[in-house]
Amino acid sequence: MLKYLMDENVDPVYTNQLRRQKPDLVVWAVGEPDTPIKGTLDPEILCWCEEYNFVLVTNNRKSMPVHLTDHIAEGHHMPGIFILNPNLSAGQNLEELILLAEFSFDNEYQDQIIHLTTKKNW
Repeated sequence: MLKYLMDENVDPVYTNQLRRQKPDLVVWAVGEPDTPIKGTLDPEILCWCEEYNFVLVTNNRKSMPVHLTDHIAEGHHMPGIFILNPNLSAGQNLEELILLAEFSFDNEYQDQIIHLTTKKNW
C-alpha cells in the first residue's frame, strides 16, 4: 500500500481524515516527528520521499513539475506526487487518495505527477 507525506501547505484535515477513515494507511505530514521540518525546500522533500518511499500529496501545481524534472535529471526517482484538485471537495479528494492507496500497484506512479480527478473520469 502507498504511504503518503502531506506537504506542509495541505490542510491538516486531509491528514486527520485519512488517518481516521483508513487507519492502516501510513499518512505523515511535513513538520511531524521523523519527517522534514516545515520550511524544507521542495527538492529536499523529494529526496526524503525517495529515501523513505512516500508519495507526496500537495497542492503545489506550479513549481512541483519543475522540481520533479530536476530530481529525475539528477538520477533520482520519486514514488509519485499526487496533486489535490481544487475543484473537488475535501471529501472527494480524500476518496480519491484512499482509492489510489488501496488499488495501486508497486511503483505504479514512480516519477509521475498525478492530478486527482473525479471517479467519473476514471
